[in-house]
Amino acid sequence: MTARARIEEVVTETVLDILPGLDKDRVRGSAHLRDLGADSVDRVEIIVGLLDRLAIQEPLASFADLPDIDALTDLLHQLLRERSGR
Repeated sequence: MTARARIEEVVTETVLDILPGLDKDRVRGSAHLRDLGADSVDRVEIIVGLLDRLAIQEPLASFADLPDIDALTDLLHQLLRERSGR
């Protein structure tokens, strides 16, 4: 499994933990967390949960303007790569 695929998996797991009634197949690509039914508190919980699960320290403001799940996954992947020096 690629690093990005693992991050996608963690994103899906985290979103489903916060929004348990959601269909797993909806947590993909161009969907925004709002589109999935996440209110502002849910979105913060999802981001905090992702940062915790991936052991990343990053200000929440870095996630404010992300347009969709792909952008969220890409940012997390970039942050992990920067942390590992790759």
